[in-house]
Amino acid sequence: MNIEINRINEEIKYNAENYICSVNEAYRYQIQQIVDSIVNNKEHRPVILLAGPSGSGKTTTALMLEQMLDEKGCETHVISMDNYFKPLSDEEKKLAAEGKMDLESPDRIDKELLNQQIEAIENCEPVEIPNYCFATSSRKGSKLTLHRKPGDKVIFEGIHALNPDVITVPEKNLFKLYVSVRTRILCGDFLVHPSKVRLLRRMIRDSLFRKRSLRETMNMFRNVETGAQKFIMPFKSRSDFDIDTFIGYELPAYREALLPELRKLSDIPELSDITAVLEMTAPLDRTLVPPESLICEFIGGGSFKY
Repeated sequence: MNIEINRINEEIKYNAENYICSVNEAYRYQIQQIVDSIVNNKEHRPVILLAGPSGSGKTTTALMLEQMLDEKGCETHVISMDNYFKPLSDEEKKLAAEGKMDLESPDRIDKELLNQQIEAIENCEPVEIPNYCFATSSRKGSKLTLHRKPGDKVIFEGIHALNPDVITVPEKNLFKLYVSVRTRILCGDFLVHPSKVRLLRRMIRDSLFRKRSLRETMNMFRNVETGAQKFIMPFKSRSDFDIDTFIGYELPAYREALLPELRKLSDIPELSDITAVLEMTAPLDRTLVPPESLICEFIGGGSFKY
């Protein structure tokens, strides 16, 4: 799908609140179609796998699915596959700090434990979900005890959730979802690729909450995208449902926070297109963004607990 930046600008200038509401309703409608299908198979396929590249909005989508399934009387739990990362040794931590270790590789996942626990969950057996600490690259004991009841659903959310080398349990018990930005933005004589929207999401999140400069985020994103091309995108065709997470008003919401710093990075050619599109974008008062919006995963102020 393509959308013209001029069309977005017209909507923002004419009635920003109505446009925000209509965009959010359209996104919720996408989720509702999946919820209805899951509820119709309530007694089957108890595990939902949700994958997508970095910056795709996986976490918010998973939490929205959980909320909407709960409202339908289908008790649902969300588990981040990040908790199944293998602890790093001191040597591995040193290599990671030097940028010599592929932190996007599926080999970082404790596949044996993950698949054992998925099978136990399918069989309604209690499991102790691990708790991974990113600050120390180690496990900190159990995150929670999960005991699925018949009819309950469990969502496993992570970048490698659709990789058959990672998830090896029989597919007959699985719902498979893929989420990412799919919409391209038309700006006169050039297109902004969906990956650049995901980059903007990471930039504003990292700037606001992780004390990273835009240059640092850009440098990291190159490796992240290489990993996505190798380990994530080849498996998106395995999904039962695809979700486009582009939010029509998100570029206007990012403009004022990112554009001044992007202008200082003219030496990075990969950023010329997103700098140009933000120059063309009408600004949006971020206080108009409601707490249930997917982009609150990146700008903060959301109603979900991440």
